[in-house]
Amino acid sequence: MQKRIIIDDLEALVDILPPSISEPLRHRDDRSELLELVIDLGRYPQARFFNREIVLSPREVVQEDIDYVISRIGAFGDDNRAGIERTLHRISAIRNRQGRIVGLTCRVGRAVFGTIRFIEDLVQLDRSILLLGRPGVGKTTMLREVARVLADELGKRVIIVDTSNEIAGDGDIPHPAIGHARRMQVRTPTMQHAVMIEAVENHMPEAIIIDEIGTELEAMAARTIAERGVQLIGTAHGNTLDNLILNPTLSDLIGGIQTVTLGDEEARRRRTQKSILERKAPPTFDVVVEIQDFNRVAVHSDVADAVDAVLRGRPVVTEIRWMDEKGEVHKKEERVLPFAVNVTATKEKQGRASDEGDSKWTRVYVFGINQSKLEEVVKLKRANVNVVPDLREADLLLTCKSYYRRKPQKIRDAEAIGLPIYVLKSSTAGEMGRFVESLSAGRRGGDAVSLALREAEQAIAEVMKGKNAVQLSPQSAYIRRLQHLMAERFLLTSRSLGKEPQRMVEIFRGA
Repeated sequence: MQKRIIIDDLEALVDILPPSISEPLRHRDDRSELLELVIDLGRYPQARFFNREIVLSPREVVQEDIDYVISRIGAFGDDNRAGIERTLHRISAIRNRQGRIVGLTCRVGRAVFGTIRFIEDLVQLDRSILLLGRPGVGKTTMLREVARVLADELGKRVIIVDTSNEIAGDGDIPHPAIGHARRMQVRTPTMQHAVMIEAVENHMPEAIIIDEIGTELEAMAARTIAERGVQLIGTAHGNTLDNLILNPTLSDLIGGIQTVTLGDEEARRRRTQKSILERKAPPTFDVVVEIQDFNRVAVHSDVADAVDAVLRGRPVVTEIRWMDEKGEVHKKEERVLPFAVNVTATKEKQGRASDEGDSKWTRVYVFGINQSKLEEVVKLKRANVNVVPDLREADLLLTCKSYYRRKPQKIRDAEAIGLPIYVLKSSTAGEMGRFVESLSAGRRGGDAVSLALREAEQAIAEVMKGKNAVQLSPQSAYIRRLQHLMAERFLLTSRSLGKEPQRMVEIFRGA
């Protein structure tokens, strides 16, 4: 099995650097592992590798060093990115308030042949594929190789929409790594969606390659391309399929999400709340590939089925593919229980049951709180609160202010899945008692809570359709907190207005 071949044109990048930075770099034996160089005014120049950072020179960077680099590269575009002609390297600028460049990030661009063996079978089946993954994990590298395979090995008419010249390199002549694929440059990032449509209308492609779909207009252009029968291979902002489902701007790529209100009988049959989320339309992309590491991906080969499973809380069947040291690809299936993402959580009933039914119990995950003390308070107040060991089983997360401010991983996980977070001022019995009492008040007004959350859902929908702001009805502090969390989950801004008892939430788009 052929192993990967890497071409990095590293000398071209080293040649644009001032001698005080380039000379130490030339003498290093680990340059093949270099990711990027950081050159900031008044600081020591740094080289970043896969797992470490080193200082290249004991002399601080001066303005002449930055000007030296700028004079040897192409012009910076509206996105503050430039390149070196006929290479894949990318130089990004940091400017001060007057617009002068005071910092540079020089990212090493590499053409890696053999990266798409993970998904080559999917590419050959004419399926539209969306690549996800954290920055630097190799999305653009894989995209470049897909373009070459489609154009050279499968003989297709391929157009690359290259917004920052990151796929095919700087200059008017594309880098050889894309093979015979053609490249359309984009004058400014805000016009990427227009160039996507132009590519379809003017050049009759059989496949279009697009990097970093990040706006609603680009998502709409992607759907237009897919509906015309053109194979679409692209990347989007987000690490996993769950990220797209939670992103109202890009959720259309996987079919779009809408709130549906069920009848009483149907809600009982499904064992869910009456308001649930469902997929709105067929997905733009047939397949989603989550790039987990350089040698490992997770493949959702049926996006429609995967999204439906996530929204209904069913296990998602994912195919894990990885490459061993010999370059051989292995596959296995995994069944993963997704985080619940419905506005009003659709979780399986769990925990202890009471005479009135287990829906009266509130499942709490505690973080940074003394669990034994909380259980004593719950017992003293005879409250229907159950502490659960798994974040995915919880109705809310309870923490204290000192932990919430630091935003550890558990709190970020809760925010990512839209789980309500209740923050105590301190971890005292008195604060815990007020928390338990607020839960009891919320349950006694259960119908009021449902109506208030439904009102918030409708307001969110109106704002996302273009309305400037929507004010909700006055509510208690407990209900307002839930409404704020709903707005935050849909990437909208909210604030409380007025004085008690007429204090209300206003939902609007942030600046």
